[in-house]
Amino acid sequence: MNFVTPNKEEINPFLQLLLLLFYGIAGALVFSILGIVFAVCIYGFGLLSNLEVLLSGDAKYIDGLKVLQIMASIGTFIAPAIALALTERQKVSNFFGLHKPKFLFFAIVLLIMISSLPLMEWTAIWNQKMVLPQFLKGIEQWMKAKEDEAMNMTIKLLTVRNNFDFLVNLFMIAVLPAIGEELVFRGGVQRSLNRAFNNPHLAIWLSAIIFSAIHVQFYGFIPRMLLGAGFGYLYYFSGNLWYAMAAHFINNAYAVCAAFYMQKHHMPLDKADEPIGFPWYGYLISAIITIALFKFFKDSAERERKLD
Repeated sequence: MNFVTPNKEEINPFLQLLLLLFYGIAGALVFSILGIVFAVCIYGFGLLSNLEVLLSGDAKYIDGLKVLQIMASIGTFIAPAIALALTERQKVSNFFGLHKPKFLFFAIVLLIMISSLPLMEWTAIWNQKMVLPQFLKGIEQWMKAKEDEAMNMTIKLLTVRNNFDFLVNLFMIAVLPAIGEELVFRGGVQRSLNRAFNNPHLAIWLSAIIFSAIHVQFYGFIPRMLLGAGFGYLYYFSGNLWYAMAAHFINNAYAVCAAFYMQKHHMPLDKADEPIGFPWYGYLISAIITIALFKFFKDSAERERKLD
């Protein structure tokens, strides 16, 4: 079964991946420059002599940092994916399988994301207990430093002053990554790897590994990889990228909404990652229900395709 059926006249899949990488680097550069231009419009030309303040997390420059983040998402993910489809002389919707979605499948995706929460918590707890051998302690310290750096930056980005900040965060952290990262990793990388190896499961898991690794957050590597694989199977079973995007959006929007709720109730954001603490059978039930829902999604998608 392979519902993602690329055009046989497309260029070599490895060349597709190289083009996607090239477009990503070029897009990141161009849109970063545009982001700096917008930041200069906000803070004045004096910013050009001290650009590092934009990345410092200083509350005074948080709006500029968000502009850079938004532009980076567009330039690194959305624009390159569109460029790849245009290179293949195909409509973006056809190339990536952006077909008209069905409400039933969105509902199943929502249930999958809710039911998998305890399971994802268990994998996160297990991942965070990772300890490297003594001879790799230097690498472990670097990994922990990167994790702390990422956490501090995330807290600064999630900090809101008003409801408008919340909407900006929802757009920046949930909407744009759901669209851009799914276009690149599922619609681009997974699709090309599937063409290259003619093995959808290998393509899904390799794409999920790359998806997790590119975030450079090693103590969340496993749950993020599993999320990537889940998004990949939603795309593979349905042939429709909208459902992977929806799952990605729900996952990220949950974090944004949770952070907003915590701030409204004066709870520290550095406690957001603390586990709820389900009993062992809660994790087991979560796994069983999640797998059953994926099976239901797969079967429903198969029936839907037969009717088309």
